[in-house]
Amino acid sequence: MDLQHVNFKLRIAPAGEADLAPLIPVFHGWIQAQAFGDLLLDVADYRHVPGGPGVVLIGQEGDYSVDNTDDRLGVRYNRKAPLGGSNQDRLRQAARAALTACRQLEAEPGLEGKFRFGGREIELLFNDRLLAPNRDSTREAAQPDLEEYFRKLFRGSEYSLKYESDPRRLFGLAVQTSRPFLVSELLANLDA
Repeated sequence: MDLQHVNFKLRIAPAGEADLAPLIPVFHGWIQAQAFGDLLLDVADYRHVPGGPGVVLIGQEGDYSVDNTDDRLGVRYNRKAPLGGSNQDRLRQAARAALTACRQLEAEPGLEGKFRFGGREIELLFNDRLLAPNRDSTREAAQPDLEEYFRKLFRGSEYSLKYESDPRRLFGLAVQTSRPFLVSELLANLDA
């Protein structure tokens, strides 16, 4: 199974009301600084869409957003361009991109600590219905790679997986860990 177009979303716990407006100048600043290894191009404001994509930083190879899809606020990285290497390489790349964005948001002075990673909930989606249709055979084929990946990401801590069951939706899963993790811990675990 070739897992491409990985979406990695870290659930965040905003302090107070989730006002996404301050993200717009922050994301524009990231474009000016070219803050990540990807060419950052534009900012799209979807705050008007209830339970939608929020504010999106559009990049050439992937997009970053503070996303409220299904009313679950989080930092999402959406890999758009195919990536070489193994499934583990692609999973690590998406996690590293999302975690790096989350770390930047947590440290951003203009946000005054209003966006913090909750530490226990992650969502993983594969935005490619041809390579990864949402059905049992896909789950079975992806399971070994996902188990290896989460074992390393969580350094052996317990976690639970809940797969998306609606075949009309993308193949994806929600992960909940037995203990909270800091962004820095997860980044270190990726590199261990």
